[in-house]
Amino acid sequence: METRQPAVAGLFYAGRSDELAQDVDRMLNAAERPPLNGVRALVVPHAGYVYSGDVAASAFSCLPRGARYRYILLIGPSHRVAFYGMAVPETRNFKTPLGEFPLATAVIAEMVEQGWVSYNEMAHQQEHCLEVQLPFLQRSEIEGPLVPVVVGDATPGQVAELIRPALADPEVLTLISTDMSHYHAYDEAREIDGHTHKRILEGATDIRGDEACGYMGLNGLQQALLDSGYQMHLLKRCNSGDVSGDRNRVVGYGAYAVY
Repeated sequence: METRQPAVAGLFYAGRSDELAQDVDRMLNAAERPPLNGVRALVVPHAGYVYSGDVAASAFSCLPRGARYRYILLIGPSHRVAFYGMAVPETRNFKTPLGEFPLATAVIAEMVEQGWVSYNEMAHQQEHCLEVQLPFLQRSEIEGPLVPVVVGDATPGQVAELIRPALADPEVLTLISTDMSHYHAYDEAREIDGHTHKRILEGATDIRGDEACGYMGLNGLQQALLDSGYQMHLLKRCNSGDVSGDRNRVVGYGAYAVY
């Protein structure tokens, strides 16, 4: 398959290109955050835009509009397919209602040859955690081919192997896709996530799956940051109860920038 078609357009975000562009532009403009110099990585949520879009926008607004990268390393957890290791697609493009985003096929092939990742098209076909990041990149006019990686049963050390070369290259951007705690009452979720955010800022590399669904990618980033000279900075946090008003079973979100 040459192009991966969008799996959650019309579900997690607007399916019409004009509506999607308006939604993303509104969230980016509302972030009111000037671009930061030297951002090496972002940690972003991956829920429906109505819930976590404003948090995600606070991260993407850190990037200079029109920035160009040699490649963009995009890492997130597998929600639908169980497998060992880390999966990359064999397609050449990812598509959203805003157009196609090319993949860095040569970089991906090199990672496969090194044994760091494996081709696994099924892991990507219905996975939302990477797809929902693309419209933000597209509306920010960020250029650079994607290296999309879905993490299955892997270790933080394995993930860190992918991230270390990216952190060392100023022409590469890394994105880690994760939400925080799931389905606690509002006040309990605030307490759990507050503790998790504190630990992340302290450099913890042992965040658990019940604290962040993308914990493997997050812990891999944390390991790669050790002795790198870069630090994690919290940009924004909230949970679904802040948006929907339903505070019985909420999901937490947080955005970070590494510089």
